[in-house]
Amino acid sequence: MITRRILLAAAPAFAARSARAATPEDGFARFVAGVKAEAMRKGISSATLEAAFAGVRMNPRVIELDRHQPEFSLTWEQYRARIVSDTRVAKGRQLYAQNRALLREVGQRYGVSPGVLMGIWGLESNYGQATGGFNVIEALATLAWDTRRPAFFRSELFDALKILEHGDIAPAQMTGSYAGAMGQTQFMPDSFLRYAVDYSGDGRRDIWGDLGDVFASTANYLAREGWRGDLSWGTEIALPAGFPAAIAGRDHRRSVAEWARLGVQPLRGELPRRPETMAAVILPGGIGGGAYLAYHPNFQAIRRYNPSDFYCISVGLIGDAVTA
Repeated sequence: MITRRILLAAAPAFAARSARAATPEDGFARFVAGVKAEAMRKGISSATLEAAFAGVRMNPRVIELDRHQPEFSLTWEQYRARIVSDTRVAKGRQLYAQNRALLREVGQRYGVSPGVLMGIWGLESNYGQATGGFNVIEALATLAWDTRRPAFFRSELFDALKILEHGDIAPAQMTGSYAGAMGQTQFMPDSFLRYAVDYSGDGRRDIWGDLGDVFASTANYLAREGWRGDLSWGTEIALPAGFPAAIAGRDHRRSVAEWARLGVQPLRGELPRRPETMAAVILPGGIGGGAYLAYHPNFQAIRRYNPSDFYCISVGLIGDAVTA
């Protein structure tokens, strides 16, 4: 017969076992087991799942980085000096010279200029030198298990497993940022499945090591998002005296002919030859700072890659400087 004294004596031991069972590691293990079961129902093989999750643990560093992302308060001029640096441009020119033929070939196939490809490549990973060292499956599983944006990262995790199932990359080589962005131009798994291209024809879409696949996948992304091949991203401009800031911004598009009538002039080169081309004046540093005429729809295509005006203008400036 179990007496009250026996129950009281056993209570601390039960509590200790319950506490051990409730550790984050235990919760993560149960989560992974559920992911594997669902993935198998979605058609992912057990062999792929065992390889993908081998050695995967809940990564506290991933959660730390996700929850404590630094808030930058750089001005446009500070951002431009840091991102569109002489060092980055010089390195880009060297790599552009080495890969000019491939970039031209890819650009012609997809109707996307080599300049914007160089700009994205240079900004996203410093031309493949900083692609991130996190195990993508571990990072995505950690963020899917966490409570901040579980649905988004769970979906990305299943997409990453589909990539492994297809054989595009081995699990050990599937590395990326703490948030799961992969390869030399930092595709999330969902974007990879929609836009990545096997340009070299070897049966794998390798955005980690095959530059043909890197450039073609990025060009395919931009082309599918509306890039117009006869147009650049935009240009730096001079504004007339008294230009009203109220008519600047992405939502205030006018034809380049109308902007010209208002006194907007490019600092270099000419405005697009088709006067009906739509564009917006972007003032990333406000009146008195740099001014840019962003051409529609190409500027918007870059924004779908990263919805920051600082980013989009920097991509354009890097690309222009590298390919000049």
